Amino acid sequence: MTQDRINLHLVSDATGETLNSIARATVAQFEPARFIYHRWSLIRTRFQLHRVLEGIEAEPGPVLSTVVDRALRTDLESTCQRLGVTVVNVLDPVLAMLQEQLGAAATARPGKQYVLDADYFRRIDAIHFVLAHDDGQAQAGIAEADVILVGHSRSSKTPTSFYLANRGVKAANVPLVPGTPDPPGLENPHCPVIGLSIDAESLIEIRRHRLKLIAQGQGAGQHIRHDTGDYVDLDAVKAELLWARRLCTRRGWPVVDVTRRSIEETAATVLQLMQAWETRRSRNVARVVE
Repeated sequence: MTQDRINLHLVSDATGETLNSIARATVAQFEPARFIYHRWSLIRTRFQLHRVLEGIEAEPGPVLSTVVDRALRTDLESTCQRLGVTVVNVLDPVLAMLQEQLGAAATARPGKQYVLDADYFRRIDAIHFVLAHDDGQAQAGIAEADVILVGHSRSSKTPTSFYLANRGVKAANVPLVPGTPDPPGLENPHCPVIGLSIDAESLIEIRRHRLKLIAQGQGAGQHIRHDTGDYVDLDAVKAELLWARRLCTRRGWPVVDVTRRSIEETAATVLQLMQAWETRRSRNVARVVE
């Protein structure tokens, strides 16, 4: 193992999502290095852990762990010590702090964050909602939305909606198409309406890639000709973006530029705007009551 190629073992007794997030956030700060991920999830028995230990011995490298079972942790730590490999139990500092604050010990039950509770079913319900209300579908049901995303084609409305749904947010999304009437039912919205936009060059690149995928999906060996029209024409796309932004400005809808944002960053900004909208509404209600 060299400094520009590092084996990184992620050992979890649950799905491994926590470790994946931590690894992405930290590894991103070391661009020259190349990390080889070894993901070990749902490790809850000695037999399962034995496979992990064999993998670490075969390709040594630092270990990040969220294993909470004391016996399994001991085996993992002792093997890593024998191999001269560093192991970090990433939950320990937070668990220690909370135990001190609460004066109670943690239960040490693996995967407890994934219980089928009300929060879980709220997320499932939100995902079903996104499926039913994607791209302007089922207009009548938009009244149940927590947020409505509007934007032109390929502005990340759908993936952002699904990411929000995983947070329990019911997000409907409505396309903005030049030459068509303004989206119906949004004159006096019951929830925040937020526009998504992107710069023209990036949008054209995304649309061309989309057209290429469509062409590939229509069969090998066929000569595919697409009448793309204004869809990827620079002047037409710029006019489309300007029209959409003016519509959002006229309606008082905030706009999020997604050009250099990941889906996670876009969703986080949407959540901030939702909170600001709710705060303003609460203040207005308070003034009316006074």
